[in-house]
This record gives sequence, C-alpha cells and structure tokens, in this order.
Amino acid sequence: MKAGICIVCASLGFFIAAAEGSRAEDIHRGLACRFELLGTGKVLQVVDGRSVVLGDGREVQISGIEIPPTSAAGELQAAPAKAALEAMLLDQIVELRGLQEVTDRYGRTVAFVVRQNGPIDVAGELLARGHARVAAHIGDTACAAELLSRERVARTSKLGLWSEPYYDVVEARNAPDLLAARGRFSLVEGKVLSVRESGGTIYLNFGRRWSEALTVTISKRHERIFSGAGLWLNRLEGRTVRIRGWIEERNGPRIEANRPEQIEVAGLN
Repeated sequence: MKAGICIVCASLGFFIAAAEGSRAEDIHRGLACRFELLGTGKVLQVVDGRSVVLGDGREVQISGIEIPPTSAAGELQAAPAKAALEAMLLDQIVELRGLQEVTDRYGRTVAFVVRQNGPIDVAGELLARGHARVAAHIGDTACAAELLSRERVARTSKLGLWSEPYYDVVEARNAPDLLAARGRFSLVEGKVLSVRESGGTIYLNFGRRWSEALTVTISKRHERIFSGAGLWLNRLEGRTVRIRGWIEERNGPRIEANRPEQIEVAGLN
C-alpha cells in the first residue's frame, strides 16, 4: 500500500509541535515510549508473543502491540514473536513503564517493557522485526509515532507478518475481504467518501452504502480527544486514510475508533 501515510492530521506538528518539547527528539532516539518507571522484575517465563511472567508472579502484557492469535490461522505467525521474546527476555531484568499503573480484566499488568541489559524497548523491537502490529490504543502521540514508524519500515520491507497475504492492508471498498476479516484486528485503507453525524455518533463512510464498504464509527463524546491530537474528523472527507482496529459486521463492515492513533492520514511523512 501507499508509503506516504503517517499518523498525522493537519500537519506534521501533530507529532512534533512545540507543546511536545523534547518528546520530538525522543522519537528519533527511540525513547518516546519510555514513560514513568512503574517497577522492575526478572522474567522467568514467556507466555506468548506479548506476555511474560516475572519472578514475583506478576504476568505482564506488553503495551502498544498486537500479535497474531495463538490459534487457527495465526498460530504459525505467532511463534516467531514468542521465540523473539524468549531470546530477549528470559532470565533478564526488565523495567515496566507507562503513563499510569494499569491491569486488565485478567489481572495482568499492562506496561511497556524495557530490558535493562542492552537496553531494548521490547514493543519497538518486535515491531521492527515484523512480529507484531501497532495496537489501536497507545495513549501518547509521540510514542505512537515511534511505534508506527517501526511498523512502517517492517511492512515496507515485507518482514515477518508482512510477508504473509493474511496480514495485507485491506482496501476499504472491498466488502468481501472486509467481512472475511470480521472479528480480526486489521489495517484498512481507502479514501473517505463522506463524514456524517447522527445520534451522537460520527461516521466516516468509505462507500455510498454501508454494505459495500467500510464504515468507521466514532462516539461524539470522543471527538475532543481526536481534535486535541490535531485530528479534525470533519476534515477527513476526500482524504486517504488507514484505519486499525477490529472489524465488526453491522449492516456491513465497521471499525469503532476510540483513539486518534487508530487513524493515519495520507500525504505527510
């Protein structure tokens, strides 16, 4: 797909505005996702391509990435991520970093993981090798920029997952392929035909009929989050964008977007 798509909106200032201060430099140095230190621990077990168990019993899920499922079509593609984690982290001391302490519904700690001996930003390394894709929720624009940059290089180079047609970016007007991917985390690209608002929901429409193309839904209450990141939704009409998220079927293929890092806009690098 197109190489000139970047998670930006009105300008490149979305990532490097003066308000970001030194964070812009962090993108180039690979430090943008090194948030506040939340704790440390020794990795005793690798559960899968994004989860590890520490010596104190905590299970940690690595923030910022999505890996293939460990069953069905994704099983073979999931193995390299797990093997890479084992090589990087087994018996190593790691730092847990994040904007705040977070646990998921399974009681796992969710954090960015940095190996102390090296050091290595684990999410970024998995993305650079093509073993993972950037998640739908990062929570920080500078960090999202860094991760998307690493993913973009791996995708362009056809590394890892990106060598498999199963993970190709799907065309937004290709309803059969979109519906075949329902329930999967996917990347979809196309030109926004219209932007409409109804009943507290903003719709990005990629076709004239919902059944024939992707529709992206955004709750009106989240609009401020997008505009605060420099992403004005009403200006996307006619623009080529790439959307990441889980495809659902609701009278046609849909992706719900809650975070600005789910939308990359063409034309700026």
